[in-house]
Amino acid sequence: MRLTHSVAVLTATVLATAACSGESAASSGPSPPPTSTLAPASPTSISRLSSPPTKKSQAKPDTKEQQRLNEQLIAAVWENDLRRASNLIARGADVNAKDNTVQSAYLISTSEGYLELLDLTLKHCADVDSKDSFNGTGLIRAADRGHADIAGRLIQADIKINHINNLGWTALHEAIILGDGSRRYVDTVRVLIAAGADLRLKSQRDQITPARYVSRGSRNVSPDSSTRYLKATRESLRFYVRAWKPTSRRSNKPSGACSLLPNAEMPRLPRSPSGREPALRPKTPAAVRRCCLRSPKITLPSRRLLVYLGADPDAFDDQHDTPWLVTGVTGSVDMLEVLLPARPDLSIRNRFGGTSLTPASERGHVAYVRRVVPTDIDVNHINNLGWTALLEAVILGDGSKRYQQIVTILLDAGADASIADREGITPLQHAQRRGQREVARILRNA
Repeated sequence: MRLTHSVAVLTATVLATAACSGESAASSGPSPPPTSTLAPASPTSISRLSSPPTKKSQAKPDTKEQQRLNEQLIAAVWENDLRRASNLIARGADVNAKDNTVQSAYLISTSEGYLELLDLTLKHCADVDSKDSFNGTGLIRAADRGHADIAGRLIQADIKINHINNLGWTALHEAIILGDGSRRYVDTVRVLIAAGADLRLKSQRDQITPARYVSRGSRNVSPDSSTRYLKATRESLRFYVRAWKPTSRRSNKPSGACSLLPNAEMPRLPRSPSGREPALRPKTPAAVRRCCLRSPKITLPSRRLLVYLGADPDAFDDQHDTPWLVTGVTGSVDMLEVLLPARPDLSIRNRFGGTSLTPASERGHVAYVRRVVPTDIDVNHINNLGWTALLEAVILGDGSKRYQQIVTILLDAGADASIADREGITPLQHAQRRGQREVARILRNA
């Protein structure tokens, strides 16, 4: 089942890449000039956006219709309307078409932090080298707003990390100078440096490096930056400056981003020929995905970094657990929040046939259960023992307040109290037999 899922994902990726890189025979002629400030897509762009061939191909929109579709797509992206954007792209809207502010659907998704829309535009051949009116890439726009997840996704798409905009700044400069001190900017800095942002690259106007901006404090950093942000960024940069230095040829210790993890947790990657770049590069996502996210030795910020750079939340270990499944065992809502943007398989099962909700209900993790049930997880899933999460909470719980809360949360989320175990005993009957009076009352009133 897991293999089939992986093959399906790989096939979809290959097809999307092939569609984006392929040229249409109809694109040999020059594209018509724009008739307004919103540039219509060229025939090549339109052909690249088309879906895989079907028995009945969709007619190509004319210039006026193309312009209208592009305008509607940009409006839909501003409103973060994923469904509408998907429909417009299916009808031929161009994710790379720019309006009179030199912004496209793709670029808008990067600055606004709309990860699902960014994925949609990348799937439909978004040009990651596209620039805005400041000659900034999507990565610079994401860094400006502190969108570490967007930055990570763009790095996986092999965007240029050290591009310099009209202000003379790279994405790293923007994250430090325009940051507001929150965790998201610190995470963004970590992502950029781990992916190879040049710490020594000076800003074009004042010739100051990112590390120097931080070390000189508020005199060179925007007034909105807080002391807490400066301290956290200093620590992050100092850490990476040490890790960034070339290691001895005799040393077997990994350098660069690999130093984020214990040596046993991160495979050693080769340094670039120049010896100046961190070992973790966007062209080696497989190494990141192999990292052990569930290791207790890895801090939460490092886990977030690995996820942003493409670590696999569904990778099984030797106990048939995945990082996502382990969140249900530990009840870590923080780790759940880290992994959700990576789209873990919510239906994936542990060695007992349970989803992450099953052990969470068994162990009384109230906050986790409350957070996970609004997702698409199946609240009525039955494990190998023939038990649902509701049955687990009753049979393996002690009827205390936390289990009363879990039973209530599950019922409110649609758990079926009539589903019995293999012996035909319902959750209510189990609660009555175990003397869990309050749980039994909750179940009777369900």
